[in-house]
Amino acid sequence: MKAITAAEITAIVGGTLLCGDPQTIITNIQYDSRSVVKGSLFVPIKGERVDAHQFIEQCLEKGAAAFTEYEAPEGAEKPYIKTDNNLKALQTLSAWYRQQFDLKLVGVTGSVGKTSTKEMIAAALSGKLNVMKTSGNKNSQIGLPATIFDISDENDAAVIEMGMSEFGEMDKLCDIAMPDIAVMTNIGKAHIENLKTQENIMSEKLKITKHFDKNGILFLNGDDKLLSTLHHKQPFRTVTFGLTDGCDYYAANIESEGFHTKFVCVTGEKQRRFTIPALGVHSVANALAAIAVGDALGLDDEQLQQGLSTYKNAPMRQQIYQPDGYTLIDDSYNASPEATKVSLDVLKSISKGYSIAVLADMLELGEQAADEHYSVGKHLADIGIDCLITVGSLSVNTAKGAKDNGCPSVSTFSSNGEAYDFLKTLIRKDCTVLVKGSRGMHTDEIVKKLLNR
Repeated sequence: MKAITAAEITAIVGGTLLCGDPQTIITNIQYDSRSVVKGSLFVPIKGERVDAHQFIEQCLEKGAAAFTEYEAPEGAEKPYIKTDNNLKALQTLSAWYRQQFDLKLVGVTGSVGKTSTKEMIAAALSGKLNVMKTSGNKNSQIGLPATIFDISDENDAAVIEMGMSEFGEMDKLCDIAMPDIAVMTNIGKAHIENLKTQENIMSEKLKITKHFDKNGILFLNGDDKLLSTLHHKQPFRTVTFGLTDGCDYYAANIESEGFHTKFVCVTGEKQRRFTIPALGVHSVANALAAIAVGDALGLDDEQLQQGLSTYKNAPMRQQIYQPDGYTLIDDSYNASPEATKVSLDVLKSISKGYSIAVLADMLELGEQAADEHYSVGKHLADIGIDCLITVGSLSVNTAKGAKDNGCPSVSTFSSNGEAYDFLKTLIRKDCTVLVKGSRGMHTDEIVKKLLNR
């Protein structure tokens, strides 16, 4: 980030410098005390379990300045900047910082697929532009402001992931990031426990366009029944992408070759061939979004292909390993009904022998949890997955859906350890294993054990 003084930060956030040198130079912003280095501004956030103010002193010893919602300790000499609310101060400072740059900012939102779509767009644009992108999935009320500080004068564009789970959150994120271009991947049932209906989810996510001017462009997944209703009905340009020929950008002649996918991108009368280092039709849809955004920003086909060739899945998101002669798909980062069905399709498409799905609970589905888990089990059986192993109390419904619809081998467990112990007895050289579950289920524990056998 651009260097800024403690005095300037204090003025921007309307705080009070309690002590320390006002000319102290700040070169980065951190909310995790473990990441603080000399020149950091440490922003301690009070959580439900931990008040990070307890780490201020050790951060100051590393050479940091710090926000605080309390008074500075007696005799303190390092910069303490008092605020009424550290999170709001972080967001205010981030919004100010964003406005110091004249660059194209692409905001990416959706119920599932935000991170992989963000990665695909950033990869495509990198064929011509210097791109800053969200690291991992730092897309929240805390993570997004921290991400904005990674923008530098060298960047031509930024691709920012924007997530929300409650009413009002997207409003706040948009006031910080102010995207010029937005991509909406889909409207699923993630967070429906809080937002009640998919229509509410779409309405909240559409607020990503809050600061659009007449040049703003909204890219929509035209295969999504709800998102397709927004096309041509906004006071700005909308463009659809998808796998059906009713979309402005659609794919034809999709072919897998090893762990790559080839397809033709059709736009009106124009047909262009691309290859991506990823599997599954969902990856093709992500690439179509990236190509559409790239077209809008003036990239040519050679630049787009060059960028797309550098695409890599984010950690724990359909990463493919081949330990001991079998294939392992690590999709353990998170799960929703829609995303899990897509991952099962990928499992089926690349399996050359015995296919095994290890699925843990999908959280935050509210009253629809039992039905949604059952539907995943039914889908698994319908496409012909050979074996299902479930983890957790909700996934008993996944097991039932699979059994009722003819899956030949279904086993249920209450812990990752038990599931792993059973799974390792099934693994053979011709099998393909998918591991997936909500973040709170920690199914990455199973992956780590498999890779470290």
